[in-house]
Amino acid sequence: MSEQNNEGHSGRDRVVLAYSGGLDTSVAIGWIGERTGAEVIAVAVDVGQGGEDLEVIRQRALDCGAVEAYVADAREEFANEYCMPALKANAMYMDAYPLVSAISRPVIVKHLVKAARQFGATTVAHGCTGKGNDQVRFEVGITSLAPDLKCLAPVRDLALTRDVAIDYANEHNLPIATTKNNPFSIDQNVWGRAIETGFLEDIWNEPTKDVYSYTDDPTYPPLPDEATITFDQGVPVAIDGERVTPLQAIEEMNRRAGAQGVGRIDIVEDRLVGIKSREVYEAPGAMALIAAHQELENVTVEREQARFKKTVGQRWTELVYDGQWFSPLKGSLDVFIDDTQRYVSGDIRLVLHGGRATVTGRRSEQSLYDFNLATYDTGDAFDQSHSRGFIEIYGLTSKLAAAREAAADGTAAGGTAAGGAE
Repeated sequence: MSEQNNEGHSGRDRVVLAYSGGLDTSVAIGWIGERTGAEVIAVAVDVGQGGEDLEVIRQRALDCGAVEAYVADAREEFANEYCMPALKANAMYMDAYPLVSAISRPVIVKHLVKAARQFGATTVAHGCTGKGNDQVRFEVGITSLAPDLKCLAPVRDLALTRDVAIDYANEHNLPIATTKNNPFSIDQNVWGRAIETGFLEDIWNEPTKDVYSYTDDPTYPPLPDEATITFDQGVPVAIDGERVTPLQAIEEMNRRAGAQGVGRIDIVEDRLVGIKSREVYEAPGAMALIAAHQELENVTVEREQARFKKTVGQRWTELVYDGQWFSPLKGSLDVFIDDTQRYVSGDIRLVLHGGRATVTGRRSEQSLYDFNLATYDTGDAFDQSHSRGFIEIYGLTSKLAAAREAAADGTAAGGTAAGGAE
């Protein structure tokens, strides 16, 4: 992390800007300064999006007019504190989307607020539009951590459209490539990659090959790849017997599952702001790890606890999608989910092939699966004579209700017949 002190502060208001190093946020540095009179501090946070070195991005921010630049390598932090809770929750918005962008915003928010405190800023700015979810995630997150800070969105609040940004960059000779040809809006991190806009906005159009980067075409896959993932209390700790950190586990499964085309997602998504949006995602590591984690839970989590956890996990997912990472309810649900992971330890064998991650083996010292109870062969320890009485008691309330319905129907039929005889 690059840290600067606050010496030499000019006394002008300061704005902390979430800085990606790309065209829009590079232009936003000067744009904000011209329209607000404030100094701009650029904040770049690496959550595994790849691309340029942080120091290159830091220097570009300074060259574009930032008075300070704060950069942070948050990859391990993101994997440990944001991806792993999502994995424990089996977080899949609309049963399909593993919260690729949604879980990255809170860690960026955390560093934006830290930088605002460090450099004496009164406002935090982000590059989101007024149509998306991210504006909510950034601003609700910021005000949840620092209620005194103000929020600014140059694209939404200061009319910084892409055409304006390109013209501004050219006029001011900013050190950033400008083009009107890239049809997609892309957000990526170690947990996955999100692609939208361009021809994808016509929901009949099929994604073309150039949409994808994290995954290879599953139509012609290489030979099947077998992986054994070891979990300890819901967290992957080894792959094929080799110890890994959460970040290493995600990166390794991104590589191996991505090579098999695992984790391509194409959905029409219900955005928080009330519109439907076509979204294409790639999340090979996330989808493979979630598949393994869910199956290990099937082996190790008690039935009623598992049923209720599905409800909790869905609510957790909705809260995070809706920008409520720092909310009291989400914090309470975290406690429940962590408690369910107490016995989620063991090994899951996955076969990765042709776009699928298929579980083929499970083993755990904490398993609730009892072979002697489950088997139909000699040695069966399940006393089947108990089942008759269990069924009688289990069905008693429905039986009584059915008898009442039958009696009521008979009374009604009798009354009609009697009336017709008069």
